[in-house]
Amino acid sequence: MKPTVAVAISGGVDSLTAAWLLKEQGYPVIGVHFITGYEAGPHAGQGIGQESGSPDSRVDAARRMLRPVADRLRISIEILDGAECFQAEVVDYFVNAYRTGQTPSPCLVCNPALKFGELFRFSRKLGARQLATGHYARVERETDGRVHLYRGLDPAKDQSYFLARLSRKQLGRSLFPLGEMTKSDVVALARKNNLFPVTEGESQDICFIDNGGYGKFLAGQAGFTPRPGPIVNMDGDVIGQHRGLHLFTIGQRRGINCPAPSPYYVIRLDTDENCLVVGPRKALFSSGCRVSEINWIGPPPASSIPVSVKIRYRHPAVPATIVPTANDAAVVCFGQPQEAVTPGQGAVFYRGDEVLGGGWIIGEETGNPT
Repeated sequence: MKPTVAVAISGGVDSLTAAWLLKEQGYPVIGVHFITGYEAGPHAGQGIGQESGSPDSRVDAARRMLRPVADRLRISIEILDGAECFQAEVVDYFVNAYRTGQTPSPCLVCNPALKFGELFRFSRKLGARQLATGHYARVERETDGRVHLYRGLDPAKDQSYFLARLSRKQLGRSLFPLGEMTKSDVVALARKNNLFPVTEGESQDICFIDNGGYGKFLAGQAGFTPRPGPIVNMDGDVIGQHRGLHLFTIGQRRGINCPAPSPYYVIRLDTDENCLVVGPRKALFSSGCRVSEINWIGPPPASSIPVSVKIRYRHPAVPATIVPTANDAAVVCFGQPQEAVTPGQGAVFYRGDEVLGGGWIIGEETGNPT
């Protein structure tokens, strides 16, 4: 008999189809649902503050939402209220990143810590040996225990970038049933089998930000105080005022509002002086970057290796060379200068379709790393 698999059920079409496929393959399936505290509803976007409802009310609301899904799939769906964990591990990280002038990537934190961490531990208590999700990615295991992560078949939906910081152990107990499918295949299969999602739209990178936007969200967080300050050009001349560095990221054009013959772009966030440094687009290009806290899925390289690298999720992977400076740190030298290298974002390394690992961008690299 096949081992019991827990499927992370969000209520969207991807997770429903993943559960249906595993049942068709003969796996005993348990559904598990993680409450973040930021779900849609009368208290949407409020996290676990006093107005967000009690844990019992959050669990009851999730059960009501998912009851049609459980009935259609003929599985039980157990609820984990992870609101406190989500606030501490993801939201606080997000806020602190903006406070220090970085642009965070919450899914790269959430997946290893919560979805494949806390939620898997919850699933183990229910008797599951593996955790499946609706990610568009592929994982392969060798008989000697080595594990490999690959891009999903559908290039438009590939989510391997967001899984690059999973440990080998986490990948070894993960299943991605949609990895060999396209999104259109998934939607067609769901319709054919009456798998109707109970949540609307596609999942988003920043699931806890509503239509009010980042600025409003951050300003509403405890201890976060927007600090207005000067906008300066690359010569250090003050040309305007900003309402807070948290409203900007490197490469941004919108919101600078300083008249000039050609548009200004955000070049750097100077948190020490609370200055927004702006300049022409050509100043955004960098020949390389420094990356720290790298999670290597296989053994770390002992010397320089050619790779392709993504410096954010929507960035196409580009040729580069990794020059290790420690087991978990490296300088990445781009084959061609890249635009808007942004501290706080994830740099994910590929060899063909295989994900080698990923770490955090901590700054540009303009010199010779050797």
